[in-house]
Amino acid sequence: MRINEFIKGFSLLLIAQRIVGLFPKLKKELWIAQINQKPEEYIRDKLKNSLMVALAMGVLTFFLVDKQGSSYLWIPVSYLIFFSIVFYTLINGAHTKVLKLRKEIDREVLFAGRFLLVKLNSGVPLINALTEASKSYGVANEYFKSIVHDIEMGTNMEDALQKAVTYSPSERMKKILFQITNALKIGIDVTQSLQATLEQIAEEQLIEIQRYGKKLNGITMFYMLGAVVLPSLGFTMFIVIASVINFQADKGLYVTLAFFLIIIELVFLSIFKAIRPNVNI
Repeated sequence: MRINEFIKGFSLLLIAQRIVGLFPKLKKELWIAQINQKPEEYIRDKLKNSLMVALAMGVLTFFLVDKQGSSYLWIPVSYLIFFSIVFYTLINGAHTKVLKLRKEIDREVLFAGRFLLVKLNSGVPLINALTEASKSYGVANEYFKSIVHDIEMGTNMEDALQKAVTYSPSERMKKILFQITNALKIGIDVTQSLQATLEQIAEEQLIEIQRYGKKLNGITMFYMLGAVVLPSLGFTMFIVIASVINFQADKGLYVTLAFFLIIIELVFLSIFKAIRPNVNI
């Protein structure tokens, strides 16, 4: 049993090694997403899960086809379709996690930068400031932990900061770390460049809030028109016309109309959530 499992796992690993070239960004995304797997191992696991789900759907398709007397060609077709969908969804899990981390770090990056600035202005050395930042609350401290860990393992501070710049999911965090790295290379005061960068980030976030206000006004108008005024007038006109022409409306019709209204409300809620700026000043 263990030999068969080993052979299957080894075969999937060989397939994963052959197709890993199709995902050139996967290695970097795994590092950023803090997934402790090699690209080949990650692809192998996703292949295994996709094959299991596709096999289950293939069996289900077999029973449906057999019951309805349809062509058995639908079985391999459904197998390939479900395998492709599941594999594509799972393989993009690392990218999805990177996007989530980017949003979380962007929300905290200004506070993390100000924390460093306060420590540096108080006379704390940069390495000590990074160490204290790594122990603070939030998602950004994980990247400070990686910097401190690399330094403790013997990596030069500039190289450790440069590595963090390369693998940071947040562009704003990259700006902060780049300015610190650049200041160390040139030999100038770190606090001055860091202060300028934080002011620039704060200004960018304020601009995002202003843009959000303008978008919100337009979308709110469409919401009031499409989700409040039109449904109210539409229901009123429908009831009046139905009573005049003696139209018999059953319960199913009202349930259907209520369902579409709920869908409209959910669409507008998702739009409001999507346009909300990811800032926390």
